[in-house]
Amino acid sequence: MKIAVIGQSLFGQEVYCHLRKEGHEVVGVFTVPDKDGKADPLGLEAKKDGVPVFKIPRWRVKGQALPDVVAKYQALGAELNVLPFCSQFIPMEVINAPCHGSIIYHPSLLPRHRGASAINWTLIHGDKKGGFTIFWADDGLDTGDLLLQKECEILPDDTVSTLYNRFLFPEGIKGMVQAVRLIAEGKAPRLPQPEEGATYEGIQKKETAKINWEQSAEAIHNWIRGNDKVPGAWTEACGQKLTFFNSTLNTAGLVPEGEALPIPGAHQPGIVTKAGLILFGNDDRMLLVKNIQLEDGRMIPASRFFSGADSSVLELTEAELVMAETVRSAWKRILPSVLEVEDSTDFFKSGAASVDVVRLVEEVKELCDGLELENEDVYMATTFGDFIQLLVKKLRGDNKESECIIDYVEKVVNKLTLRMPHQLFIGGLFVDAEGAKTYETINPTDGSVICQVSLAQVSDVDKAVAAAKDAFENGLWGKISARDRGRLLYRLADLMEQHQEELATIEALDAGAVYTLALKTHVGMSIQTFRYFAGWCDKIQGSTIPINQARPNRNLTLTRKEPIGVCGIVIPWNYPLMMLSWKTAACLAAGNTVVIKPAQVTPLTALKFAELTLKAGIPKGVVNILPGSGSLVGQRLSDHPDVRKIGFTGSTEVGKHIMKSCALSNVKKVSLELGGKSPLIIFADCDLSKAVQMGMSSVFFNKGENCIAAGRLFIEDSIHDHFVQKVVEEVKRMKIGNPLDRDTNHGPQNHQAHLRKLIEYCQRGVEEGATLVCGGSQVPRPGFFFEPTVFTDVEDHMFIAKEESFGPIMIISRFADGDVDTVLSRANATEFGLASGVFTRDINKALYVSDKLGAGTVFVNTYNKTDVAAPFGGFKQSGFGKDLGEEALNEYLRVKTITFEY
Repeated sequence: MKIAVIGQSLFGQEVYCHLRKEGHEVVGVFTVPDKDGKADPLGLEAKKDGVPVFKIPRWRVKGQALPDVVAKYQALGAELNVLPFCSQFIPMEVINAPCHGSIIYHPSLLPRHRGASAINWTLIHGDKKGGFTIFWADDGLDTGDLLLQKECEILPDDTVSTLYNRFLFPEGIKGMVQAVRLIAEGKAPRLPQPEEGATYEGIQKKETAKINWEQSAEAIHNWIRGNDKVPGAWTEACGQKLTFFNSTLNTAGLVPEGEALPIPGAHQPGIVTKAGLILFGNDDRMLLVKNIQLEDGRMIPASRFFSGADSSVLELTEAELVMAETVRSAWKRILPSVLEVEDSTDFFKSGAASVDVVRLVEEVKELCDGLELENEDVYMATTFGDFIQLLVKKLRGDNKESECIIDYVEKVVNKLTLRMPHQLFIGGLFVDAEGAKTYETINPTDGSVICQVSLAQVSDVDKAVAAAKDAFENGLWGKISARDRGRLLYRLADLMEQHQEELATIEALDAGAVYTLALKTHVGMSIQTFRYFAGWCDKIQGSTIPINQARPNRNLTLTRKEPIGVCGIVIPWNYPLMMLSWKTAACLAAGNTVVIKPAQVTPLTALKFAELTLKAGIPKGVVNILPGSGSLVGQRLSDHPDVRKIGFTGSTEVGKHIMKSCALSNVKKVSLELGGKSPLIIFADCDLSKAVQMGMSSVFFNKGENCIAAGRLFIEDSIHDHFVQKVVEEVKRMKIGNPLDRDTNHGPQNHQAHLRKLIEYCQRGVEEGATLVCGGSQVPRPGFFFEPTVFTDVEDHMFIAKEESFGPIMIISRFADGDVDTVLSRANATEFGLASGVFTRDINKALYVSDKLGAGTVFVNTYNKTDVAAPFGGFKQSGFGKDLGEEALNEYLRVKTITFEY
């Protein structure tokens, strides 16, 4: 079609470019005149393409169309007018001229919020849904027939800028192109706008943006964010006009302690704290403002209102002076009306607009090799001198943000002062659950309550997924290089190492892990995992593939490995930090964002891990952690349409349910590490001392709470009795006790419900005729301690021969001397296939048995020997997909094939 584009701004420019890519002929562009010597981006782009550009100051005088302007337009012969963003009144002689009429983009869900400040009023009214409308222009104000609408969720702290950048801008461009396509195909609807629910609000101006304090905190928050950045909600205080930006209702854990700021008309004085300015509504609820613009135009952190701006001036190095001059040249290009850019030159007072902020940020990021810079930084340092100081601080790593507010639970344990977060972690903040719901997490050593932990609800899952999606699609995480991503993961591993004693102590306190084991395995392997996958970040690559040529032309086919998007990770309680690390490290290395649900009974190391991600500089929203029940949190993650992958470790029963939910919701990618009943075959020709040692470890390691624990030992008949005798001797030497004691090697079971299951499991074994050689009972002391247990004479039909105990219970069966194939058949007669083992000095036998065992891992003359570089995962009903090793990355990547013809 022949199209006339009427409008302005970057949005207009993008729509124009996309329409040309679609093959439409843009016959002319009508835009606004140059301002302060700068042409509008839409006009600039069209001029480069040789498209006629008309810079019209006005289309009408006293309500009458200007004949010469209309004549210029009519000479083009447009078949459709496209108005992506237009601040001028266009006469009906132009609107109705094309055969297809005119379509307009409007940033609200019409008929709601007709008028020029629709985005502002969407937020001011606290709408839960926003979006845009493309409608057929008529002679009313945003009253024409509807062609297309798209909606989005409004996040609690959305501002005009965040809503526009996240949805209205990118999706609006696609929507305009889609609308034109529908018109070209003759499929475009004309749906009359309903008058029911119609609203019209006037243009928001500075003089009308004063805050009314006779409102609730939520209404004041909506007013501030609805005017952020333009025109800016303001009040009078301390003898000047103060404009507030970056407001939030998320004040969980915030203590209103600081210096009072009297505000005329406010329900009570504001309070300047290290987190920002706390304000109060007439309902006594709090909101937090993070930035204040003073009457002289300077923007400062609200926390520094009484202390003023940082007066220390950095002395620049020679290299930094060169950088400053390069940035000065960028300012000159953006501000052509300024003859000389001096330190006192103010970006905005020199004529810069919001579009120039975007341009400046992108230019400086390119000049400074990927420096982390945001639009907000320009508003915080508006003069050239201040801007250079800000850049130098960032480049030196001195630009520290205000600390995240964390309401720690503090306990002195293991000669350490533990500082443990206990709230949900969403979007880089620790917050209470919806409705302030909590539950008790229990110390299994004595059954005492450690602390109250926030209990996530379905609405919290939705918030976390939204934060992760925004971080993936719009945040810094997807923009930094893979090498920089690896650098952040290395930094996280270093921080975990610095806090390893604290993390291991929390594992002992919350999960009953023996401290020395937790230090080496629970925490030690977690650190190794993040270091391993940090190294993979810049080595994820596709390939080029020779294909049949399209003669006489040629083809090039290549593949790209891309992150999937938002991933949900559901982890078990036996290795709380290690299981988190196995999955999360690969997930993040691949470039995804994640929502993690730790086990409800062991949430504390996951929440400490969340704190360390902040310290490492992982961008907000990349990692989110939600303690809560599987039936609520896990189920919602499985069902959520914006989650693209679930990684789960847990029972086979729950794994099947997750798999079904993922299929029915949006066909999510799934990896499952499920139950096991791992066989360990010990032949008479083994090194018996080593077999006893490893056999003990295969069952009793981590109190038997080990997914690859040997669920059944098959001992060759000629060494059976001797093996059992040696095992019983070793069991009697085991020290049961407080997991924090250095000589303890057997701590409490993880939680009380699991202890009860172990007692019932042993009772079932005795009832079915197995011989209980030792153990089988709860240890008579406080806490959830269970005796290391040994059963012999276990027949294949028995319950304990087939079902996993997940506890310190050794199940021993005999097999006839030399009968390799029969014992293999018995070992494989299970629906599980996670791990297995064999002990023999005969290499031929070892190779034959390892080849025949139906399990994802086979240990030969060792057991529990996992490594971060070796893939780990099961067969059959023990699940599919791999943790660890290069293969784990593939669980969090998708492969795209791209074919060129030339």
